[in-house]
Amino acid sequence: MPVRRATSAPLLSLLALLAGGCDRASGGGPSAQSPEFASESRAAPATAVGGWPTYGGDPGGSRYSPLDQINKDNVAQLQVAWSFEVGDAAVQPARRQFEATPILFGSTLYLATPLNRAIALEPETGVELWSYDPKLDLNESYSESFTSRGVAAWSDRVAPGGSDCARRIFLGTVDARLIALDADRGTPCSDFGDAGTIDLSQGLDNFEKGEYGLTSPPLVIGDIVVVGSAIGDNRRRDVESGIVRAFDARDGSPRWFLNPIPRTGAEDNADRWDLEQARSTGAANSWGVMSVDEERGLIFVPTGSAAPDFYGGERLGDNAYANSVVAARATTGAVVWHFQTVHHDLWDYDQAAQPVLFTLRRDGVELPAVAIPTKQGHVFVLHRETGEALFPIEERSVPQDAVPGEEPWPTQPWPVVPEPLLPQTLGDDAWGVTEEDRRYCQEQLRGLKYKGTFTPPSLQGTLIYPGSAGGINWGSVAIDSDRQLLVVGLNHSVGWVRLIPRERWDSATSNRQPGVQYTSQSGTPYGMSRSGLRAPSGLPCSPPPWGELLAIDLSDGSVSWREPVGTAPSAAGLPGSARWGASVWGGPIITGGGLAIMAATPDRRIRAVDVNDGRVLWEHELPAAGDATPMTFRSEASGKQYVVIAADDHLVAFALPD
Repeated sequence: MPVRRATSAPLLSLLALLAGGCDRASGGGPSAQSPEFASESRAAPATAVGGWPTYGGDPGGSRYSPLDQINKDNVAQLQVAWSFEVGDAAVQPARRQFEATPILFGSTLYLATPLNRAIALEPETGVELWSYDPKLDLNESYSESFTSRGVAAWSDRVAPGGSDCARRIFLGTVDARLIALDADRGTPCSDFGDAGTIDLSQGLDNFEKGEYGLTSPPLVIGDIVVVGSAIGDNRRRDVESGIVRAFDARDGSPRWFLNPIPRTGAEDNADRWDLEQARSTGAANSWGVMSVDEERGLIFVPTGSAAPDFYGGERLGDNAYANSVVAARATTGAVVWHFQTVHHDLWDYDQAAQPVLFTLRRDGVELPAVAIPTKQGHVFVLHRETGEALFPIEERSVPQDAVPGEEPWPTQPWPVVPEPLLPQTLGDDAWGVTEEDRRYCQEQLRGLKYKGTFTPPSLQGTLIYPGSAGGINWGSVAIDSDRQLLVVGLNHSVGWVRLIPRERWDSATSNRQPGVQYTSQSGTPYGMSRSGLRAPSGLPCSPPPWGELLAIDLSDGSVSWREPVGTAPSAAGLPGSARWGASVWGGPIITGGGLAIMAATPDRRIRAVDVNDGRVLWEHELPAAGDATPMTFRSEASGKQYVVIAADDHLVAFALPD
């Protein structure tokens, strides 16, 4: 079937949002279900027990499927059912990150490739039904590389049967477009935006090509489609605004917007910032995956740091709504409550993970809950209607000695239960697989400032542990409400950051160290350099395990089991390496068959473990590392259950033999 390219032309501007009478997000209490969400228009429905209609499996992101055809007794028989080659590697061999999780919408699989192509596949065979190419400029240097974690789907039950675009796929691109496609044909929906496309750069302050786009799937609730943004970090303090925007799913007209950073002083969080500074501060964007409570008409928006990440002297205050989960009304964007996981972030501790909605059972009562996993290895559990803590949380004092101009927040939120999943301090003795590695790491650590988690960045260099890549990132967690079990793929990482006074910036960057990132943080007194902390062997300077799969019992917050997962390529074959684990990029799913399934490690393996104790029951080699979260579905045609995972340039499906 021929694919028609969407025409990109300006449609939406922030001025139009303001002039068009859209509701500005503001405070308010929990609201009842809006009649809008009881209408005939809705997001992709989870009508069949075998579906996977959204990126996280369901609108609340539980990554749980009740399917049990594949179970603990037969999972060892899983074999490759089909493999689909995406083809992006031939076009762009480098700078691609295939992090997508497909969705099953109706009887078709839909996914987005690293180059932002949308593809529809027949689910039992992997045969391509259609593809759509938004024609990215491949010569552009995108700050987020070429990445897309997936698409969203919407069904218009008011539209006559068989009409064009009655069923839609929404695709976001790294070059700042939101595109609506006919789910059956893969052609742009001409009645949406400008010939199927909304140009998200229009009206955006300080927009810089290649630095602003979408990497996570849009969110759909009722007849609204909501997008956040991925923004290039640390270039300057006045980067693009991290506004969250909602559009009509039919015609693309603006519905509302929410800016996590106050601009006028009328916002509920205005007293938590230096308002004059806030007016010229960017980011605090939502680049991860949002969640939906359709019954309550609420969306849950994870946000990152205000700009820049490592110096906050030009954005004083606790920076409320940044580094937070913001619960907002889906009809208006009005903030109902927010919970901040990091006050006045100085460590790139974005709220990367999708908030996960589940039912917490306590003393015979079922409570609507939301789990908030973080890069620091913290898991906060809150009441999703009010933001009230369902497990105890403390504000604890943290180190305060910082560079001139900086004012670190005196305390940080700390979960008492569940206890932090990562060590919150790194001992004095460095780890090394050889004596040479150990001495090198010890020397590096000796030169870095470190007083535990939340040690402010410094001129000498500050150790960041847990590292900003670590803990629980965009892979989030999986929750089985029936078993009251939360499963986590946990990344142990360690890094460092050094602030460079502006007068030394030119000399520092003229002698760049290999493997070190240098970023200017323009508009502040300091530039920045940072890197991971690794030995000459390539292995981390922190002790193993470096990656784990673990489970939390939600009845009391205790850890039920934890096991190292994966093997680092540079450690393969070394004595003891089977228990060292490896970095985790992606997340787990849980099934009704008593399995937790995850790829996500660099050793090119996908594994199924017993969800009750973490024992590996099955593993299989992939064409490449599966840096994504898998999904599972049951075919309507045959009744067969499949498990699907993205791996570099391939999508691989597994099933039991006939």
